[in-house]
This record gives sequence, C-alpha cells and structure tokens, in this order.
Amino acid sequence: MRILVVAAPLVGHLLPMLPLAHALADDGHEVVIASGGDAARRDTGGIGVVDVAQDVSFARCAARTMLAHPRLARRELAGRAGTSVVGPLFGAVNEGLADAVVAVAGRFGAEVIVHEPLAPAGALAASRLEIPAVLQENSLHDGPSLVEAVVRSPLFRRALRRHGLLDELPPPAATVTIAPRSVVGDRAGRPMRAVPDDGAGLPDWLTEPTARPRILVSRSTVAGPGGGDPMPRVVAAAADVDAEIVLVRPSSRTSRRTLPPNVRAVGWIPMSAALRHAAAVVHHGGSGTVLTALAAGTPQLVVTGPGDRRYNAGLVARRGAGLAVEPSGLTAAALTRLVDDPDLRSASAAVRDEIAAMPDPSDVVMAVNRL
Repeated sequence: MRILVVAAPLVGHLLPMLPLAHALADDGHEVVIASGGDAARRDTGGIGVVDVAQDVSFARCAARTMLAHPRLARRELAGRAGTSVVGPLFGAVNEGLADAVVAVAGRFGAEVIVHEPLAPAGALAASRLEIPAVLQENSLHDGPSLVEAVVRSPLFRRALRRHGLLDELPPPAATVTIAPRSVVGDRAGRPMRAVPDDGAGLPDWLTEPTARPRILVSRSTVAGPGGGDPMPRVVAAAADVDAEIVLVRPSSRTSRRTLPPNVRAVGWIPMSAALRHAAAVVHHGGSGTVLTALAAGTPQLVVTGPGDRRYNAGLVARRGAGLAVEPSGLTAAALTRLVDDPDLRSASAAVRDEIAAMPDPSDVVMAVNRL
C-alpha cells in the first residue's frame, strides 16, 4: 500500500511518528511523510519527506493566535489553558496545510493516511479521497480530544468547507495510543510502545561509569517564552549538588558561561541512549522527553511551563516517576532528591517495564494491513 504519514511542521511532532512509519516501510509498504518546518529537515532514516508547509509559519500562527486571545495567552504561558489555545493555533496551521496535504495525497495515490492529533489536515485529505485515516497519538494527551479542539476552530472549519466536508470529519478507521496506562489512565485505541530515537553519536565519555550520579539536563527545541530552558538555574545550583551534570545542547548564552567543575556540556545526542548511563534527567516537560525518560526508567525532574508542560509534569509526579517543580523550585535540594530518592527510581523502573511490555510498532502494522 501507499501510506502517507502527516505531522505538524515541528520536529517534536514528527519523531514519535517515525517508528510506525519505518515498521510500515519494513513490511513492504511505500511510505512518504508530509510535514514541514524543522521536521522536514530532520533525518528520517531513508523515508521521503514532502514539505507541505512552505506557506505556513508556525511562529506567525502562534503570534497571531496569542494577539487575538490575550487572556487565553496568559493562561497558555502558565500552562493552564488546556486545549483552548491548541484549537485556534493548530486550526490556523492546518488550514494552511490542508490544500497541500490533499494535493500530495492525490499525486502519491495514498491508500491510507496516518496522522497525528495536531495534523488533522491528514484526516481531511483521507476523507476527501475516501480512504482510511489512522490517528496516531504522539504525546501524553488524549488524541481524539486534540483533534476535536482543532476541528472546532473557525479556520480549520473553513478548510473543511473548502473541501466540501461540511464542518465535520469522520472518526478514524483506527487509533494508536503510545502513552503508558499507569501514567495517563485507560485510553480507547490500540496501544503501541513508544520507541525512542536512538540515533548515533554518543560520546564515549557519556557511556563510562562515574563516581557520582550523572544528571542530564535538556531544553526545549522550540524557541519562546516560558522557561523552556532549565539550564541556567541548574548551573546556578550545581556547586551544591554531589553529581556530574551534563548540559545537552546548551544555548550559546549558557555555553559562554564559566561552568562549575561538576558541569559539562555536549551537543545534540540521542537522549534514549544517553539516559541508559544517567541517574536522572532534568527537562522542560516536552512529551517526547517525558516518554523517552519513562521508557528508559530514568527519574526525571520536570519544570512546569507553557502549553502541555505543566500537564506532563503533573502526570509524571502523580505516577511517582519524577518531580514537578516551578522554575523557582529548581534548587540544589530538588536535584539532590532526584538522584537520592529510591521511590522515584522504583516507580520509574515500573513504568519502564510497562512500556517494554506494550505492543511493538510491527504489531500495529498488521492492524493497518487489515484496513
């Protein structure tokens, strides 16, 4: 079959889609990815990518949405807006994607479209071409509720009407959910194990044992306000923490600082591989990093922030697999507890085992084949 995989034009949205895309390709299907922005420039391991976002600027859509909804914008920056901003923001993004995705799907002769919740332009194209759509969750949020939020937005409804769909999308032929049940609760759909991007390029020194526990510190791949970079506060507290601290892909501003003796820096590395040699990780709360740490069984300190970061942090803390702190709570005491608390290690290991027992992407391929 010819299968089109559709993701919003952000690398964090595409990466969780790649394991199933590769499993489909390995099964003999012809797979093409439709995305854009930084996602279109990402190494996809040999799967072709078509840029369907050449006329879409995510930053411009975000700025316009925030300016049009100032009260919601304040709640979004605090991480308390739920899906109230997701709808209009990704409604604007998908209104811009819709025509290109329909055109690409038609030229490609797509027989199935797999799309993520914040790329319902893929479902629109599937409905227009009268082929099955598969909804693949790529975060800790419930996928159907995210799709519903985008479909309610006036801009996306305009795209639906433009393609003769009368303000509605049919339900997907199948839904794939990747979040572990003990973290998010019961979900409808077919479960699939989240497979982190192992990649390559892990320095030898990051695989060597250390006398002190190693803490990795990561930051958001999306620029913007709201505490997406915990590194400055970690560096400020590092001298009082008995641990080796590794800053992953620090900003140029952080890189120019004189770092404490127990702090080192490294460029872009495969986090899943690095976490096998770390005692803990500190990060901004992106769902990709949360899921990668859960799959590795690594305790995590999640800094609350805009968008879904507060929600993700709360899920981790309630499961007992890590700590959720405000930016001001990123202290030496919090970092010390992160590596010393045996309950955090035990809960993290339990979630790791739960994820490892979930069906592999190759198992989901059989369900797609039946479509």
